[in-house]
Amino acid sequence: MELPMFPLEWALLPGEELSMRIFEMRYTVMVGDLLRSDDPRFGVVLIARGREVGGGEQRNDVGVMAAITECAELGSGRYALRCLTGERIRVREWLPDDPYPRAIIEVWPDEPSEPVSDEQFTALEDRIVALHKRMAQAQRRWVMPGRDSLLGGRRLRSLDPVQRLYSLACRVPMGEADRYAVLAAPSLNDRLAALYEAIETVSARVEFDIPNG
Repeated sequence: MELPMFPLEWALLPGEELSMRIFEMRYTVMVGDLLRSDDPRFGVVLIARGREVGGGEQRNDVGVMAAITECAELGSGRYALRCLTGERIRVREWLPDDPYPRAIIEVWPDEPSEPVSDEQFTALEDRIVALHKRMAQAQRRWVMPGRDSLLGGRRLRSLDPVQRLYSLACRVPMGEADRYAVLAAPSLNDRLAALYEAIETVSARVEFDIPNG
């Protein structure tokens, strides 16, 4: 299917909320077209090289579908948007940016793999909580959210395994390269491994930043 595309400087995961202020001409045209259509969806991908403004950026080919949920006109052709991300997508072909980025995309569900067990999810949750505790210690924050508040509690456990893992990934303060690796992992087990690698990277950074003594 053909989809308008919005390259960004950060990687989004399925199920995240996205707030944007639109002011560049090509994207104000895109938003106007979306608001007039019956389908307010567009694709979001991480910029591999370059900036969001001005064009000419290099783009990654794995991203997410997003849909406009709220829109406020700010005048002079500018918009404030609230969006919600959905299915993971893969770009099959980039089309000319006329008048804004567009691509032929396909929805990319996870490839088959061994299921992630409840025990594996619990171990991952324990690791994320431990990471946040260590970050709180490093920042000398003596109060931190409880486990349920930090992880999403009962709502998280009610999700299907794919979205549950994405939701846990959103609770790890990792860099964009690690977020993209989590998003682009072919299967659920590959994503679990990528998330553990991201946690180790964040943990190493936290330990490095803690003053000796």
